[in-house]
Parts: sequence; C-alpha cells; structure tokens
Amino acid sequence: MIDRRLFLASGSAAALLAAQPAWAKAKGGKGDAGLNRLLDAIADDGIAHSPEYATALGLDKGKLAPLRAKLSPVTAAERHADLARNKRWLGKLKAVPEAGLSSAGKRNKALAAYMLENRTIAAERFDLDGVQNPYRISQRSGAYFDVPDFLGSQHPVNDAADCEAYLSRLSAFAAVLDEDSAEQKAQSARGYTAPGWALDLTLGQMAKLRESAAADSNMVASLADRARAKGIGGDWAARAAKIVESQVYPALDRQIALVGELRRTTAAGDGAWRLPRGEEIYAAALKQATTTGMSPMEVHQAGLDQVADISARLDTILKAADLTQGSVGDRLTALNQRSEQLFSNDDAGRKALIDSLNAGVADMWQRLPQAFADIPRQPLEIRRVPVEIQDGASNGYYNRASMDGSRPAIYWINLKDVGDWPKFSLPALTYHEGVPGHHLQGSYAQLSGDLPMLLRNNFISAYGEGWALYAEQLADELGAYSGIERAGYLQSFLFRAARLVVDTGIHHKRWSREQATDYMVATTGFARPRCQREVERYCISIGQACSYKIGHMAWVKNRAKAQAALGDRFSLQWFHEVLKEGVMPLSMLEARIDERVRERLAAG
Repeated sequence: MIDRRLFLASGSAAALLAAQPAWAKAKGGKGDAGLNRLLDAIADDGIAHSPEYATALGLDKGKLAPLRAKLSPVTAAERHADLARNKRWLGKLKAVPEAGLSSAGKRNKALAAYMLENRTIAAERFDLDGVQNPYRISQRSGAYFDVPDFLGSQHPVNDAADCEAYLSRLSAFAAVLDEDSAEQKAQSARGYTAPGWALDLTLGQMAKLRESAAADSNMVASLADRARAKGIGGDWAARAAKIVESQVYPALDRQIALVGELRRTTAAGDGAWRLPRGEEIYAAALKQATTTGMSPMEVHQAGLDQVADISARLDTILKAADLTQGSVGDRLTALNQRSEQLFSNDDAGRKALIDSLNAGVADMWQRLPQAFADIPRQPLEIRRVPVEIQDGASNGYYNRASMDGSRPAIYWINLKDVGDWPKFSLPALTYHEGVPGHHLQGSYAQLSGDLPMLLRNNFISAYGEGWALYAEQLADELGAYSGIERAGYLQSFLFRAARLVVDTGIHHKRWSREQATDYMVATTGFARPRCQREVERYCISIGQACSYKIGHMAWVKNRAKAQAALGDRFSLQWFHEVLKEGVMPLSMLEARIDERVRERLAAG
C-alpha cells in the first residue's frame, strides 16, 4: 500500500546511492543534467511534505530528521497546496526542451510528467483526495486505519530520540483524527460518504481500536515493548498511555460519533454511480488504474472472455484430480474445503501457514537465476495483518523496504479466518506479493542508478499489479508449483479476471454488493467471506481491481511479441531487465520493449 505522496529526496540519499550494486550505477549523460536537477528538486520538495514516506524509506535522518516526529496534515488546505505544488512543478517540467536529452532522459521526463499529471486529477476536477479512493473515512481509509499500523510497523525505535518522536507522532495522531473528521463532514455535505455497510465495518474497527484501556493499547505496547527490547531507559509506556487516554481516544470518540451520524444519512447503493459526478469519477479512476482508454463495457467484456478461457483450463486440471462434478466454481469450492488443504484455525495453524510461505520464498530465490540477472536481495518478512484492521484490509498486500536497509519489506497476509487460505492457493499469493512479484520488481526499480530518485519508488497499478500476476505465471514456468497448486495459480488468475466483471458491474452496471459477491463465489470458488471482503474493497477502492488483469495481459502480449521478433536472441534475463527502467504506463512499456527489441536486433 503506497502513500498518496510518492516523492523522494535525492539529497538525503547520497550515502544510499554509494551503496548500490554495481549494475545500479547511473551512466549519466550531459544532456540530462538539467532535467535531473529539476527532478531532484521535485523530489526534495515532495519529501518535505511527506514525513511518513520519508520514514518508510529510511530517509528521515540528517537534515530531514525532524520529519520522524511528524505526520502529514490531511486537511483540504493541504490538498489544495499539493495541487498547486504539482501544477507548478509540472509547468517547469514541460518547459524542459527535448533537444539534448538522451533517450533515457526523454523517457524519464515523460514518466515524471505522467506522475504529476495524475496527481492533479482528483483535486483539480473533483476536489477529492483521489478518484480511485473518493471516501476520506471507510473500512479501508482514514487515519484511524493507517496511523496505528504505520507506527507499529514502520516507525523505528532504536534510541531515546526515536521514542520521543513516536510520542510526538502519537500526539499528532489525535490532531489528524480531528482533521479527518472535519474533512469527512465537509465531503459528506457534498455527497461523498461511504456506503452504509462500509461505515458499519468502519465503526467496528474503530471500536476494536478503542476498546482497550489506554495502558493496554497496542499503540502503547508497540513503543514500550520495542524500547524494552533495545534497552532504552524511560517511562515510555506511561507517557504513551497518557497521550492515548487524554488525546487520541477523545479524538477517536468524536470520530466514532460523526461516523454514526453519517451512517444514518448516507445514500443507498454500493458503486461510484451513487456519488455526485459518479460516472465521471469512475471513468477517471478506470483510466488511472489501467493506464488505458478502455471503456467500462470493454473492460467488462474482457473479463467475461478471460473467465471463460481460464475456467476451461481449470476444468482440465480439476478433472485430472478426480474433481468432475458441478461447475468449475463448485469444484474449486469443494477443493477449498478438503481437510488436507486446511491449516487449523488457531495460532498454531497461523504459524504453520506463515512458515509455509517463508519456505516458498526461500525456494523461489533459488529458482530466480533461470529468469533474472543482477538479482537484488532486499530482506522480506511475512506478517499477519493487524487484528484491529483485518475486517477491512485486503487479503494480502506489500510494503516496500526502506532504502537504507534498516527495515525489511513486509508481505502482509490477512489471517482473520485461516479457512480463506487452502494450502493449494498459497504459493501463487507468495509469488505475487514476494518474489518474483512485487518485492523483486520494486527492488529492481528502487536500486536502479539509471533512474532519478523521484522515479525509483513510483507505483502504477497496471504495471506493478500486472507484473505481479505475470510473476505467478512465471513461477509456473520455473517449476515452482507442485501438483494441485497449479489449480491454485489458475484460480488466482480466474479471481483477477472476475474482478474485471465485478468492478465494472458494481460501478457501471449498478450491481449490488450482494450480487457481485454471488458472482465472485460462483465463478472463483473462493470462500464467501473472502469474496465479500474483496467486493467491499472494490466498492471503496474504485477501478483499482481492474489494473491486475489488464496489466498482466499487457506483459504477456509484450513478451510474446518480443520473443517472436528475436527468436534465438530472446532470453528471459534480457526481457526482464526492463524492470531496471522503472514503473511506467502500459503504452510506454510497450513502446520501450519495442525499442529494446530494435536495439537488440541492430546489435547483431
């Protein structure tokens, strides 16, 4: 999950650059010098306004150390200031002449412009934080959802100064809660309130955050336990508990009261169509998520076609496993429920499940040299989604590592119900979130010295999620799936194809949440609670679910085209080196791969 401000500060990262692997040393070029100075200035300005992101990447040190004690303001004024900054930088970027730029420089200029233009759309056209995330507070959004998790998983606790910074951020959390409440109240007056069931889930999660005595809160324990483990003297638990009791809980109580009031007045319906200018918002969200001009009905039909194709492939595999009765969805449901496929739904079962995921990652590291060169080895941990937010959180997601190596990347898995995760389905998730999926792709981009720092941690869903699905397919080519696990990989693909149908169904065809869940269960065979959580995610995170399969189709098409053109000159290691050039929209990816093919052919 990526912060809405995706900037980096180049000046603070000089030492990090010196530690890059040999392949990641920037080649430079005199025509690009002016552009790179501008991109560095954009990065420096952005990081100054994003303390959480500075912490996430380990850049809150040196002259940026004060950021470690702050949280980003979430007011309407800050949104408008962000818009003004982005437009100002975009104007300066467009003024850079193309003449004198290298091919890489032209590409980097186009990528930066694309990034900045996308950041203006929601605020400029709709006065919202995001077209894909139009609700300030929901079961998946808001400071109550983000900040405790951030403090526990990303804020470092290595010395007394870090502990003081934690306390400062804990106090700031109360202020941000009130800012969130004020902005949600203003947005609700304009008609932008999450659906009623989403607010029910939100209230449930807020109650879990609020239910403990302050001294027993996880926000207090996170600081106290880590300080104790590092031998950092101080009365951290009592000081944190006082802030939670006197500042955080009162602000949370005010927000709970507000959400309860909004629950009684929010408009009926589940999709974007229920919002003012909802069709425009969905069109913008779909374009942003897929980086294409596909219409909702084109995406819907692509999903139906993919569902039919993947179901036919699954039919063959399931019949070979003596699963012959009923639809593909029925047979997958039956497979999901077989006792030999289930971990016990207790702490021991959850530990065994995570142990199996770690074993899968270790095995994949050994297979990667068959398909990749210059493999970056940033650390990766697998953790359970915090209990406080598991009702609204995704089933699995990824946080990248800090650039200084002080904090590993984290692959999170939602273990609310272990029954959601039959054993045959898990390898595909690991290859998606870990290696060769998000973790490997992000590591290549993050460590690439040929990229300006501004672009190293950029994320475009169609590229990144498309790659992660392609990684599941690549794992099959590398022989990573065993037996019925291939059905799990294809079920994962079926799930993403069904998302195209469901997302457009909800937001364009006006399907209800229940109708969408029924379709997802019948089509994919996943457990109903898991499918419902996913559908609830699509209702709130508009269009994003379509990025996966649209992006995957682009990666597969581009690889097939390159392979046909190059013949014996094609290799997976060569093709995958495009990851070093960073994240880009799908049209730019296709153009760049075509260009690389021409370069390889010309080289003889």
